[in-house]
Amino acid sequence: MKIAPSILSADFSNLGNALQLCDAGGAHYIHVDVMDNQFVPNLTIGPPVVKSLRPLTEKYMDVHMMVIEPEKLVEPFAKAGADGITFHIEATDKPQQVIDLIKSTGKDVGLSLKPNTPVSDIEPFLDKINLVLVMSVEPGFGGQGYLDGSTERLKEIKQLLIEKGLKDEVKIEVDGGIKLHNAKEVIDAGADILVAGSEIFKADDPVQAMKSFYSLGNS
Repeated sequence: MKIAPSILSADFSNLGNALQLCDAGGAHYIHVDVMDNQFVPNLTIGPPVVKSLRPLTEKYMDVHMMVIEPEKLVEPFAKAGADGITFHIEATDKPQQVIDLIKSTGKDVGLSLKPNTPVSDIEPFLDKINLVLVMSVEPGFGGQGYLDGSTERLKEIKQLLIEKGLKDEVKIEVDGGIKLHNAKEVIDAGADILVAGSEIFKADDPVQAMKSFYSLGNS
């Protein structure tokens, strides 16, 4: 199990310090939420911010694009220093083309789905990607509560990957409402990577919060 702290919940005036906290807490990933105020009702950061952060960390830069026309941002984020690029199945009618484009940049491919999107929508692409990102809240804002039914969706996707012989090739990431009180449930359901924002960066001690997640994952 790995932790991917979401810098959406960090202090934007001092993102360098947020990266230092991630180093101290043992985080494996830096999760970057990209929102365009069209696919979701919020506007966040773009490739220039990723480019500015890239020299400050050697950690895996996990870019989650919540945008329409994701193909337009693949190359800019790849050039900026992303290690993995995730897009939404709902954001395009040509998902295979977006997958191929991401692969052409040499980056890992992630495919995400909203809480009400049927798992069957992503099933045809599971053998072509590196990661499934399960949204356990409606995307758009940090600090939301974990939605009922998300755990069952995780179990369903995990079982699909097992049936297809992909459980070691495709990781499951979960984003939305991940807290210390529900992390064990999410891990037990099949999650490999937990995205946590406010539970880490709004904590009195963000470093200890990250370490507490890892303690749950190893218990």
